[in-house]
Amino acid sequence: MNDAFGHLKSLLKIDEICIDNLVFKLHYKVTFLILLGFSAFLTCRLYLGNPIDCIVDYQSVSTNVMETYCWVQSTFNLPNRINGKASRNAAHPGVSNFEEGVDGVKYQNYYQWVCFVLFFQAIFFYIPRYIWKIWEDRHMRELVQDLNKPLSFESTHKQTLVNYFVQYLHKQNVYAIQFFFCEIFNLCNVFLQIYFMDRFLEGEFKTYGYDVLRMTEMNPEDRVDVMSRVFPKVTKCTFRKYGPTGTIQNIDGMCVLSQNIVNEKIYVFLWFWFWFIAIISALNFVYRMLLIMVPYFRLLLLRSRTDCFSYKKLNTLTQKFWFGDWFVFYQLAKNVNPVVFREIVSELSQKFEGKDNV
Repeated sequence: MNDAFGHLKSLLKIDEICIDNLVFKLHYKVTFLILLGFSAFLTCRLYLGNPIDCIVDYQSVSTNVMETYCWVQSTFNLPNRINGKASRNAAHPGVSNFEEGVDGVKYQNYYQWVCFVLFFQAIFFYIPRYIWKIWEDRHMRELVQDLNKPLSFESTHKQTLVNYFVQYLHKQNVYAIQFFFCEIFNLCNVFLQIYFMDRFLEGEFKTYGYDVLRMTEMNPEDRVDVMSRVFPKVTKCTFRKYGPTGTIQNIDGMCVLSQNIVNEKIYVFLWFWFWFIAIISALNFVYRMLLIMVPYFRLLLLRSRTDCFSYKKLNTLTQKFWFGDWFVFYQLAKNVNPVVFREIVSELSQKFEGKDNV
């Protein structure tokens, strides 16, 4: 287990220089780690046992051959019997006598690919972060330098920063646009992931978590196990081989899919988590649009990073800044010492006021 999860611990470290925000981190850190952790866990056969165990007449076919065949070719159940209960005619819900061509048969093989799908989903959640790091190119680190240290108020880099914002005034929109693009990438990605998982689970994912919640509120005697419908634990499998006289023999087997006990819980959690991330990302998009269109909100955010006595100076900066200038300045505020930031605000506002008076 340590080998499987040891490398994931390094991703939990706190960044020395913040170049994004909390919503961004929920995508590339939290969701990425969740998906990667689930994928790694499903590959640990030591903890889950064999993914498939089949009961078959060993005189007709080897158990190992039957299990390998059923795992590769997929197993099936009977959808019209899935709501039933174990009885004289049905060993398990969805597992019963059937007649080919008459009873509908549903083949399910997506459970074979769950660990791989989760891994590639994790990669897609990290792509926006990877793109942003390339575009950002340590720009914020170069601006901050030593100003995030406890004694940074003695640094001479403050004046350099003030001159930088004066010199590059109205020239930093590209930085903000690139970050905004990555946020839109995150938003589109999470909705596409929900759609992809719904397709992967043959239309069962979009209401999966809600259906499970409804199931828990039902009377146990009338309850239909939604999780077993999506991830059946017991299924059927038919192996065909030539008999002694050259005729085709159908060998029927019943298979237990132990891995689905874990898969069903994983996807219940992912249903709630993905919709939570989708809603948070959509609200973040609205928040970003408000910041672009309403300068007063930018003023309030900057004010939250300093004291109430700097309101007039911050108002001067907000009126002078375009959105790109404000965004870089706000990112800087999240990284530098608060005392240093107040001094930068004071000196920069004096610079702009002096220019206006000339």
